Amino acid sequence: MHTGRDVLLRTVASQWRRLAGGSLLGAGHQAGEALVPVLIGVAIDQAVAGGDWGRLLLWLAVLAAVYVGLSFSYRFGARAGERAAEEAAHELRTAVVARVLHPGGGAEDRLPGALTGIATEDVRRVGAVLMAVLAGVAALTGLVVAGVLLLSTSVQLGLIVLAGTPALLWLGHLVSKPLERRSAVEQEHAARASGMAADLVTGLRVLKGIGAERAAVERYRRTSRDSLAATLRAARAEAVQNGVVLALTGAFIALIALAGGYFATAGDLTLGQLVSAVGLALFLQGPLQLLAYVNADFAQARASAARVAALLSAPPAVPAGDREPPRDVAGALRLRSVTYGRLRDLDLDIAAGELVGVAATDPAAAASLVRCLGRQADPEEGTVELDGVPLRDLDPGRLREAVLVAEHDAVLFEGTVAENVAAGQAGTGQAAAVVTEALEAAGAGDIPPGAPVSERGGSLSGGQRQRVALARALAAARPVLVLHDPTTAVDAVTETRIADGISRLRRDRTTVLVTTSPALLAVTDRVLLLDEGRVADEAPHADLLRRNPGYRAAVLA
Repeated sequence: MHTGRDVLLRTVASQWRRLAGGSLLGAGHQAGEALVPVLIGVAIDQAVAGGDWGRLLLWLAVLAAVYVGLSFSYRFGARAGERAAEEAAHELRTAVVARVLHPGGGAEDRLPGALTGIATEDVRRVGAVLMAVLAGVAALTGLVVAGVLLLSTSVQLGLIVLAGTPALLWLGHLVSKPLERRSAVEQEHAARASGMAADLVTGLRVLKGIGAERAAVERYRRTSRDSLAATLRAARAEAVQNGVVLALTGAFIALIALAGGYFATAGDLTLGQLVSAVGLALFLQGPLQLLAYVNADFAQARASAARVAALLSAPPAVPAGDREPPRDVAGALRLRSVTYGRLRDLDLDIAAGELVGVAATDPAAAASLVRCLGRQADPEEGTVELDGVPLRDLDPGRLREAVLVAEHDAVLFEGTVAENVAAGQAGTGQAAAVVTEALEAAGAGDIPPGAPVSERGGSLSGGQRQRVALARALAAARPVLVLHDPTTAVDAVTETRIADGISRLRRDRTTVLVTTSPALLAVTDRVLLLDEGRVADEAPHADLLRRNPGYRAAVLA
């Protein structure tokens, strides 16, 4: 089980070398900045006050050397910190994507916008914690060096700095708590709005078709307003934090300057020491403001790390089994007393190499069967077996090397048609021939393999997307293929051609067509009629049409 703390520690540990180097350089920069007012004060006392031009040139040279050092320290320290933050965010983003894509599932039930928000903005904020750590180390170094220098100049001023800095840090931490809470709420609302926007864009044609644009816009407007309100609350919390910390910092610096002026008028400090003390007091504003930024970044990072941890800790929908699939998968499927979703005590046998149709009077029952066959979920009761091995005993990833479930709403990827079709191929020796054959079998021979495909297949029509997705499933050539309504967006002539192509290309390999399409069911060896979650009848398509009114209603409606 991951926690937000674990995620932050893992992020820091993954880049500790760069972080250590960057922190050392950042500390050098702040130490150099703290030395500048002291060197100016020394130059005043030893050169300006006595009119010694030689000493003045010497201290100016020292100042120049310090400036060169602190400049390069800042440049390369910041570069190391930014590199560490980006590398850590990339590694964490990879872990998030790997969890979402894990064969066991369990993390993909969130809205797409929520997943996108976690993989982008939340991961970026967690990565930014490395830059915050570097800045925090540098700021603390500056405070310590300034405190030591003030102690060497005036014990009283040094004690004021050493006593006041921890109090300021503690107050800054307290002020950052509301920001942490509101930042988490802000990210939740932003993810919800983003997910809804993605859903609306995806279903835009459907919304226009049913005339629901106004209702959809109003629904998104409400969600967007909630997101805006959460963002404004988080912004107000950040502004309050920055304002309070800035006011406390200003008061602290004013106290140091006032004390330095008092000690100078009392004769406890020379002119140069007073200049050094005032300069150090002004310098302290930088590290203290830097710590305020660090506090704000840590507050946001803790909130984001908790969201990332919740995703990484999501339990799998199906646990990994400890058995291997058969070495040579024949493809025999058997379901015994399976109860899941709309399935009720279902018994079903499919022989190896058989082309079987499954027509369901309830579409939800068909979807439940598809999920069980692909082991996207395990039955509540009963077992599903492949060549006599229960699916729950197999690792989902290894199972899907043998069983491919092509769902109705398959998604295409950006690239070309050929790249999409060949995505499931392990080798590339005969990729072009396999792609051509699969496209022909899927009734997509008229689509050029080199045709570009935009994200989610938006550049293709609905029928083209469906045929390319079917070709991809056929080209994968798995021992067992389950197709769920693969031809709902094509015309009757193309559907008949597809049915013949599937029958030809899948000869002697187990294929399950979960559909109510008469053209597809006509080429199967037999059809199983699912009614009320059970097999109500089975026979070749023509026989069922002739003798079963319920089947006729399901496939001819």
